[in-house]
Amino acid sequence: MIILREPNLSEITKCPYFGELTCRFRYFFARGLSGEELNILLTGGWRKFGTYYFKPECGNCRRCIPVRVPVMRFAPGRSQRRVLKKAQSAEVRFGPLDYRQEIYDIYRDHSFSRFGRETDEDEFITTFYNQSCPSMQSEYSYNGNLFGVGFLDRSSEALSSMYFTFRKEYSGFSPGILSIIKEIEFAAAMDLSYYYLGYYIALNGSMSYKNRFHPYEWYDWESAHWLPETVADRAKTGI
Repeated sequence: MIILREPNLSEITKCPYFGELTCRFRYFFARGLSGEELNILLTGGWRKFGTYYFKPECGNCRRCIPVRVPVMRFAPGRSQRRVLKKAQSAEVRFGPLDYRQEIYDIYRDHSFSRFGRETDEDEFITTFYNQSCPSMQSEYSYNGNLFGVGFLDRSSEALSSMYFTFRKEYSGFSPGILSIIKEIEFAAAMDLSYYYLGYYIALNGSMSYKNRFHPYEWYDWESAHWLPETVADRAKTGI
């Protein structure tokens, strides 16, 4: 690992998920991580974009909860099986990072239609194609038309989903759910142990879906241990 900027604490800013709260992050910049080094970070609740590695450090708030799926034990639920059946004609391919204008166009349109956010192509390339650790991408096509792209990191023990973007015209395929299922299956085919979904946030609509892939494990910030889900966890609005 080559440290580009030593670990530090960000300034306290407005929380992007809960407007009435504030947030801050522990972060550093690095490149050249090995799969083993990435695995240490993932198991400690860290996430990353490009060379930027971070984890929340928001005082007593513990709403951002890392979630991972033990891939060999994953079993799609009824609604997830319906997604697979509906998208059975879709083609899925995994390979190395491969930037193309078409991929940025999907990301740009998705960002604007879903979040009302303008994007910058150079920033997109820096975030998703400035490879700082073992990385790859997944591609989803139908009748030869690319409609979804996932960006993944690979540690020595896991796949970690960094981001997924798709064309809104293909929303009927439930591309976000489809991508998670297919990426879990791919992790299992590579004989990896886990698939990391990122931070589950129970009371935020865009992040609350991440505890729907069973069985899952969640990271307890206080004990620094990964814990198995329970029936009570499924019933709660938060963990």
